Amino acid sequence: MSPALLGLVLLAAVFHAAWNAMLKASEGPMALAARATAYGTLASFPVVAVLWFLHGRPGMPGSAWAVVIASAVLELLYFIALTNAYQRGELSVVYPIARGTAPLLAVAVGLLLLGERVQLPALVGIGCLLAGIWAIRRPTPASAALLPALITGVLIGAYSSVDRVGVRLVAPWLYGWLLWFFEAALLLLYTRVRRVAGANLRIEPARSLLVGILMTTTYFMILFALSVAPLAIVAPLRESAIVLVTAWGIWRLRERRGAWLRIGGALIILVGIGLLTTS
Repeated sequence: MSPALLGLVLLAAVFHAAWNAMLKASEGPMALAARATAYGTLASFPVVAVLWFLHGRPGMPGSAWAVVIASAVLELLYFIALTNAYQRGELSVVYPIARGTAPLLAVAVGLLLLGERVQLPALVGIGCLLAGIWAIRRPTPASAALLPALITGVLIGAYSSVDRVGVRLVAPWLYGWLLWFFEAALLLLYTRVRRVAGANLRIEPARSLLVGILMTTTYFMILFALSVAPLAIVAPLRESAIVLVTAWGIWRLRERRGAWLRIGGALIILVGIGLLTTS
């Protein structure tokens, strides 16, 4: 993986950690998620429209439509599980469990089902990343948040695998925006049907826009990375955001129990990133 692509994925990890922290801190995570996806779709439309014209107004094959809708449904389920987990548990518990489960599935899909191949240093790097991710999980029971956090991880692995197929069928920027459009529509419909309080787009527009921009920018970065690099490398590397969440928990939330274990896991992740960079 080139240094530029590595930097892109790591920046996406920073953005991802930021919007998850904001989602957890909100009084209504699902309502904020619905508003943010809608604002993110609107904010990115001008850029996508310009790209669409510059690239000769490309169309979408039928198979791509099926993939993008399937991914949007998985994303809806992902937000339902994620926000449910955030309402039941702490950020430093839910985030590592959810994000640590996903790479195991994504690597298996990339290597076994999609036929991707990576060199030995990259395989060792992936192993280091996975070992570090699991090590820095907060060593306390996740109680009621455990099940929705694990379901979130499964859904992350599922939509990541679907997206890897989607970006091979159509340009990542077009696929990503259409995915975000359907996802926003499904989330707004879900919050209306379920009568989720606070889902009105007129509530906290500035905060919703900021979270939406972080969300969409992160997703476009990852989709581009998936279009030029194997899923088995991109998926674990993006989870380096767990290091940020771990540091935040130790420093700001004073979660001292198991701190050295989690710090050790963070160092293992850095070793894994180094191995992926040189492969």
